[in-house]
Amino acid sequence: MAKKKQLIVPVFIPFGGCRQRCVFCDQKGIAGARSMPSVDEVTEQIERYLGTWKGRGRREVAFYGGSFTGLAGNRQEEYLACVRPFIASGRIDGIRVSTRPDYISEAGLRLLKRYGVETVELGVQSMDDEVLRLSGRGHRAADTVRAVGLLKRGGFTVGVQVMPGLPGDTAETVLRTAEALVGLEPSFARIYPTLVLRETELYRMWRQGRYTPWGLAEMTRVVAGVYDLFTSSGVPVIRVGLQPTSELEENLAAGPYHRSMRQLLERP
Repeated sequence: MAKKKQLIVPVFIPFGGCRQRCVFCDQKGIAGARSMPSVDEVTEQIERYLGTWKGRGRREVAFYGGSFTGLAGNRQEEYLACVRPFIASGRIDGIRVSTRPDYISEAGLRLLKRYGVETVELGVQSMDDEVLRLSGRGHRAADTVRAVGLLKRGGFTVGVQVMPGLPGDTAETVLRTAEALVGLEPSFARIYPTLVLRETELYRMWRQGRYTPWGLAEMTRVVAGVYDLFTSSGVPVIRVGLQPTSELEENLAAGPYHRSMRQLLERP
């Protein structure tokens, strides 16, 4: 079996730093994480992954599941500081964080840079302002444009996450989102088709007839177009669809779920 080329140590901070809850979001239902980890738990997680990994490639610690830059500054520093010894010893090569476009500031980026953060993933979801409004995002497409600019000027690697099938979405709005993001030249992208999870406002909207989930065939067709647009423009797509977990499948109520949507895209 080939050795992994890269190690990602995931640290989930469910809803950490989020000042509001988007209609589709249930981080606990996706990853099973129920509370913010302690610094000791983060350290233990890193040691656990390093202790079992036999590869030779790059090793990163990744803070997922919330809006990292929305955490209080001292809380960010606590988490980042516990990774610093691993970077100093050469056991970890870098840090990546996930956050919202409207939680990016020059002061915040200086803090990230000071602690060795190299990659920032933005939960863009859509570049259509009406879709963002209906989804309860609390930011506009212009915030994404501004955030990407700040991150690039700060020397960060920038990733974008998009969610086809949000309230108000059409095949056209999704493709326009992809086109707008290609114009911003991110380093990579993730595509997460919208699913209806039970502990969300989207679930209530669906039960009340105010939201209709996309079918798998329709979603696959649209995601294929987005995937092709990204990759043909030099933007690698590093993930298609949520990681299958028992927690996700237990909490899934409706929507175009497939355990490996990338395989659907690659079928002849």
